[in-house]
Amino acid sequence: MNSNKKIARTAGILYLVVAVFSAFSMMYVDPKFFVPGDAATTVSNILASEWLFRLGFVSNLVAQVVFLFLVYTFYNLFKSVDKDTARLMVILVVASVPIAFLNMLNQFAPILLLSGSAYLSAFQPVQLQAMAMFFLEMQKAGILIVGVFWGIWLFPLGILVVKSGFIPKWIGIFVLIAGAGYVVDSLGKFLFSNFNIVISMFTFIGEILLILWLLIIGVKEQKPVLKQVA
Repeated sequence: MNSNKKIARTAGILYLVVAVFSAFSMMYVDPKFFVPGDAATTVSNILASEWLFRLGFVSNLVAQVVFLFLVYTFYNLFKSVDKDTARLMVILVVASVPIAFLNMLNQFAPILLLSGSAYLSAFQPVQLQAMAMFFLEMQKAGILIVGVFWGIWLFPLGILVVKSGFIPKWIGIFVLIAGAGYVVDSLGKFLFSNFNIVISMFTFIGEILLILWLLIIGVKEQKPVLKQVA
């Protein structure tokens, strides 16, 4: 297996880890706890399954750390295609991860508020429930902010795939569409209070296609161009 194939397979594995851990946290764990507009039920859910709530937090944390290794691997794969575009891709991911980490403080805040520590006795239970709900709402707003970066980093990645010659161009186009889906979701939620369409639920297929291609096919071997000697 040549060097590029190894890098591609590594990228596929890392991308799969990011996707699985992120999906577990945001699409499986979060909906089990968060009940829109109902702080009491949300808090009751957290207290009933605190370990699962913590597991979702850790899963999200792991996904963000692996995300950094993923973009580094992609940089090594695509730097020969267009170094400037590959650098832009890295910058966008590196910018997004600290935002995601800070937002995770909102995700963990309910655990602290519901811990029963002595200093919290200054608050009534209903106040603690309201604060826990507030931080979870803040987390959702934070996800929309970092979601813009989750979208725009896919633009240079999609361009690199299209230009690469060793991954099909049509996959790159689907990756670009996936990026647009995240951006539209985030901006739509901020601009319109009744924007309830989750476009990325359909457009993320571009990322799935890229992951599967990297894992199963890898990259095409680039045949060296032989120069004719006059």
